[in-house]
Formats: sequence, C-alpha cells, structure tokens
Amino acid sequence: MAALDLRFDPVFSDLLNCSYHRLTGLALTPQEIEDSQAASWLYSTAPFAILAHNTASDPTFIYGNQAAQSLFGYSWDELTVLPSRLSAEAPEREERQRFLEQVQRNGFVSGYSGIRITKDGRRFRIEDATVWQLVDDSGTHHGQAAMLPVDKVKTVV
Repeated sequence: MAALDLRFDPVFSDLLNCSYHRLTGLALTPQEIEDSQAASWLYSTAPFAILAHNTASDPTFIYGNQAAQSLFGYSWDELTVLPSRLSAEAPEREERQRFLEQVQRNGFVSGYSGIRITKDGRRFRIEDATVWQLVDDSGTHHGQAAMLPVDKVKTVV
C-alpha cells in the first residue's frame, strides 16, 4: 500500500511548524517564508533534514525531506514505508527507543546525538538534533518529528 504523499501537503507542513513552535518556542521556517510556501521550502530547500514517523506500534516514516533522503540514501517511496527503528543499527535501537520515550514525556528534546545508518550500511553521527511530538491544535498526537542539522553530520568509520 502506498503511503500518503505529504511532501508538499500544507496541512502536514502546518503540523510540523506549529507543533515545533508550540513546544520549542522557535520557528522551523524563516520568517520571510509565507505559509503558502512553507511545505515546498521544508521539502525542497531547508538546510536541515526533517523526518517524521507515525504513531504505529512499530512507527514508520511518513515524511523525509530531500535533505533527509540524501542523508539516509532512500528515495521518498523507500523512506515512507521504512520502520523508523531501521534508521539506527540494532545496538543503537534500544538507546534510540529510550530517547523517543523521553521525547514523549517532555514534548521535545534538543541537543540529541546518536549514530544512524544509511540504506547502504554507512554509519554517521547526528549531532544537535531536535525531536518533538507532532501534536495538532486540538491535542491529537500524530507521531514524532526530528530536525537534523546536516552541517553537523559526521561520518563514522
């Protein structure tokens, strides 16, 4: 079954932006980006990777902008059917799960670092990531999202 295409979805972009701002007090998109252009900017132009997964018992990625696709080596169609746990190697998954539970308790966590793995098995360290709950204005939980500064990604040998 094909995943819902959220690449340029203004409602999903608004969910990313508003939940990020509500929890962190910071803006995800630059002030000069109009609301009507936010989805396109986040997907195509943002200088950071954005990933989001759903609320399934084994969460699957529902979104990954072009920077995230490039970083992890997956196409949109590959990424949006991938269980998010597979973005970390098996030894890292338990630590990742504990971290995601902390995000769930606190709403968001900034300054996160961890090892991740690309489609072809290369390992890299993410640093200074922010992960937050995707919660809409009515309080409905839609999953979690992560912003990874690509300028702080380091290859692990």
